[in-house]
Amino acid sequence: MCLWLAVSTSGFYDWAVRPQSATSARREALIARIQHFFEESDGTYGYRRIHADLGAEQTECSPELVRQLMRQIGLVACQPRPFRITTEADAEAAATMPDLVKRDFTADRPGAKFVGDITDIHTWQGFIYLATVIDCYSKKVVGWSIADHMRTELVADALRNAAATTMIEPDAIWHSDRGSVYTSANFRALVTGLGMRSSMGRTGVCWDNSMAESFFSMLKNKRVSAPPTPRKHKLAATSSDISKDFTTADAGTPHSVTAGRMKSTTVINSQHWQRKRNH
Repeated sequence: MCLWLAVSTSGFYDWAVRPQSATSARREALIARIQHFFEESDGTYGYRRIHADLGAEQTECSPELVRQLMRQIGLVACQPRPFRITTEADAEAAATMPDLVKRDFTADRPGAKFVGDITDIHTWQGFIYLATVIDCYSKKVVGWSIADHMRTELVADALRNAAATTMIEPDAIWHSDRGSVYTSANFRALVTGLGMRSSMGRTGVCWDNSMAESFFSMLKNKRVSAPPTPRKHKLAATSSDISKDFTTADAGTPHSVTAGRMKSTTVINSQHWQRKRNH
């Protein structure tokens, strides 16, 4: 073998008994921690977030080194699908709707400002739709609804669920996009009946409802894109994990400044999810 490799016999034996270098040992230790954080995130964390986790446990290394080691061992984070505009606005109904939020998704008290949106989740059995209601004060999902259709009942059920589980103060702001379900007469009557004021962003401008968009982006990246959702009923089985992992505070935090994962309290009650599915 030495002849084939064109090295001396003495050089080979010297290499064989040579102790592991400090650099090599440190890289092995880093690889073990990188694999741990990658697996803990279900394959969704890229090098920036893993670097932030390493920093949180006082492990010093550069982001570039983390990227190199991830490439070396073949770790590739799950990538979200490209954004496509799917909102169909009722132009006549939405014409008089103001934007009361103006991209300020903060609130100084609970029950004063809410945002909502719908997302589709692709399964092997077809699409299902999830509607959520988020309180801008706590950054938690306080109402939700899931169905195999995208009619007004979907978003109405989500808002009713929020009204049943959290306080909504008089003249609270309800903010959404200009989708036809949100501009429908039935839904606007529900908002008025709950003593809320309607607010809408511009059509096709995701930043006008970025809090809701960020939540869905994180949800899909961590629990839909990887692992895939083969069947509709599997969502109920994974809802417990979803409830532990997500707040919009985590979803809205830039990767480059994340100082470890933010552990949240329950944002979607898994028992309610299961009960909703059974109904």
